[in-house]
Amino acid sequence: MFGSIDPALLIASLMVNAVPIMLAATGELVVEKSGVLNLGVEGMMIMGAICGFAVAVVTGNPYLGFIGGALGGAALSAIFAVLTQILQTNQVATGLALTLFGLGLSSLIGQSYVGEKPPATGDVAFGPLAEIPFAGTVLFSHDWMVYVSILMVAAVWWVLRYSRTGLVLRAVGESHEAAHALGYKVTRIRMLAIFFGGALAGLGGAYVSLVRVPQWTDGITAGAGWIALAIVVFASWKPWRVMIGAYLFGGVTVLQLNLQAAGSAIPAEYLSMAPYLITILVLVIISSGRGRASLDAPASLGQNFHASR
Repeated sequence: MFGSIDPALLIASLMVNAVPIMLAATGELVVEKSGVLNLGVEGMMIMGAICGFAVAVVTGNPYLGFIGGALGGAALSAIFAVLTQILQTNQVATGLALTLFGLGLSSLIGQSYVGEKPPATGDVAFGPLAEIPFAGTVLFSHDWMVYVSILMVAAVWWVLRYSRTGLVLRAVGESHEAAHALGYKVTRIRMLAIFFGGALAGLGGAYVSLVRVPQWTDGITAGAGWIALAIVVFASWKPWRVMIGAYLFGGVTVLQLNLQAAGSAIPAEYLSMAPYLITILVLVIISSGRGRASLDAPASLGQNFHASR
């Protein structure tokens, strides 16, 4: 059964499959580090998917498509930012509404793009390196977004750990009142974090519609945003663990497809369910105060801030 599965191709496939989840989860990690819980990741991803797809098809340029996807996700996140940070609405309810809004709006926009094919996003040319047995397939046979996603994780890790910007962001997430007392603009910082998270979620969505499944269909993200949310918790809000979690979840999806193609006796539905079962479990844990504390979540996560308090 496993003899017909090429390990190099399996690993290369899971790296590609993990890109949308990794980008969305990295963005959500930054948002949650600032103390904001945005459950609208799925909505921002699918808006990025349709905006990126539409821009790429109209312009014939996949790179402009990725920019369009990032802007589409950021635009939807701006709605969330205004509602939660300025109008002080409940973050959980607003995030869920954002997902429903994104799913509906993307379906409406995407009606005229069904059946269209986007321009191809070529692989990065590594020359002779791509010919190296095993390593060439695993490491040097990908499009540029695979490498961008890894660099993004590294950049977020460095900023959060070593820069003043990261220190301020973490301070706001741990105690917004103390950060405000020190003179930091809590609302502004959180809104910028939300925009960044939305842009990365949109970029992940654009990758789905332009590379992983190069077409447009309703619900094309298929719950990837919810998995990204779970991975942030699963990773205990640490960037490198987010990358590992994304590869694990991506690997499960790729493995079940390969096992199905290889004629496995194990029902494919069991492996298909695994990411979503884990997602539900993690979201249940974070919904309880005790579970959140044990996972070392930011102390102000999900709490609204108002300067007059």
